[in-house]
Amino acid sequence: MAVSASVAKQCQHINLLLLVLLNALDFSAPSAAASANDHRFNVGEYVPIFVNKVGPFNNPSETYQYYDLPFCRPDPVIQKQESIGEILNGDRLTNTLYKLNFREEKALETLCQKKLNVAEIAKFRDAVINDFYFQMYYDDLPMWAFIGRVEDESWTLHENGPKHYLFKHVQFDVLFQGNQVIEIQAFSDPNHVLDITEDVETYVEFTYSVNWSETSVSFDSRMKKYAKASLLPIRQKIHWFSFINSIVIIVLLMGLLTLLIMRRLKNDLRKSSNGDEEEDKEVGWKYIHGDVFRYPSNLSLFCAILGTGTQLLTLVCILFLLAFFGVLYPYNRGALFTSLVLVYTITSVVAGYTAAAFHNQFSETKWVRSVLLAGILYLGPLLVIVFIVNAVAVSYGATAALPFGTIVVIFLIYMFIAIPLLALGGMIGYRFRSEFQAPCATKQCPREIPPLAWYRKTPCQMFIGGLLPFSAILIQLHHLYASIWGYKIYTLPGILFVSFVILVVLTAILSVGLTYIQLSVEDHKWWWRYVTRAYAH
Repeated sequence: MAVSASVAKQCQHINLLLLVLLNALDFSAPSAAASANDHRFNVGEYVPIFVNKVGPFNNPSETYQYYDLPFCRPDPVIQKQESIGEILNGDRLTNTLYKLNFREEKALETLCQKKLNVAEIAKFRDAVINDFYFQMYYDDLPMWAFIGRVEDESWTLHENGPKHYLFKHVQFDVLFQGNQVIEIQAFSDPNHVLDITEDVETYVEFTYSVNWSETSVSFDSRMKKYAKASLLPIRQKIHWFSFINSIVIIVLLMGLLTLLIMRRLKNDLRKSSNGDEEEDKEVGWKYIHGDVFRYPSNLSLFCAILGTGTQLLTLVCILFLLAFFGVLYPYNRGALFTSLVLVYTITSVVAGYTAAAFHNQFSETKWVRSVLLAGILYLGPLLVIVFIVNAVAVSYGATAALPFGTIVVIFLIYMFIAIPLLALGGMIGYRFRSEFQAPCATKQCPREIPPLAWYRKTPCQMFIGGLLPFSAILIQLHHLYASIWGYKIYTLPGILFVSFVILVVLTAILSVGLTYIQLSVEDHKWWWRYVTRAYAH
């Protein structure tokens, strides 16, 4: 009862902090809804268009700047001012020679004429071989098209082998309603190509055309096109079927596990209430009542893990709220990464508070160490990985490489915002500390733990405890990873949220059940075992 009261008190403090964070987030988060007052143009007025990046179709994570290939370049080349999230997303929007004025038709408009040398021909040919595409943004709408094509069956009397062709004409089809742009598509015209199979200098004229058509789609609905393209209807049915199937399996397994635990617990309670001492000895968990509330070893690290886990849980919940409120939606450039940086920084106060609050329940000294560990336990390894990945990206010249200025900005944000919030949370946790009241006295000497079978040890229980939650969210992970590492768009945050809730509930039930099984065999070192099970899930 003392543990429950302490946990309830901590939850009340965490809820107060969450309310403060959500109120602060309402003022700092950008609105996702397209404003009808913006993006309005008169006939013939210039509409902003930017080239973004190029990359191989079979590897969405490998992207390069558009002008790394010898396309027609404006003079000067001006890069658009971007947010932190856009830079972290690998976006590098740059001005271009394309002029797509509002409702102005163009046919075979010359973009530029240039002479391609041997090195430039080789660059284009390598891009064509690797199925490179380019991405542009027109009035904040993304569009894609391929750079060239390869014809493998080009046999003549004198030569054989594949032919490589560069598309030199781009067709833009734009839909509008009133004075607003609704949709745009780019097509690389296969009828206008340049043979770049041989390493010879050649002149090329890049051209483009623009067609305008009226549509009945409203401006507020123009982003729904990208959501509909995320999954085919048949795949959506399979997605829902797999989700419902997972729900049924989880409910059955949770019910079975709960039934077994309650039956075992009732038997133990019945034996413990019997006055017969011989039967009382059979209740294993009663033997360790003087050891089960012993403080965990490495207390600072333990509390830091709790603080970091609470911060990440809060981060995920806030991201779900942003998705439900429409802040995060497909092709809102950099919104997800900007939210990650912002919310992680703000929730540092949660990590500091949780680490200090739990530490001060056991000891009123050295709580600062727990707070400091909570600040670097997740971010430290993450920065090492980012440094390695960034070094590789720099060596290849990919857009995933972070500019020095962005690194400095992120460092300053963490130093002057995250760390003070972390310290503030730690001081709040220390100020509202509560002493841990164990329901029974703790023995001075810990009881010896009997030998355990292999299936009762930590590695096996971690595997068993992680297998069931993983199987429950397998389908959701598949779609989520397909959106991260592929070209799919995850547009079902509601299902993802329900799966997340199921995962949390199932993890809690399995952790409680496995902990009880551990205590029933007189193994009183449950603190770290409980945490490892939870993080294994």
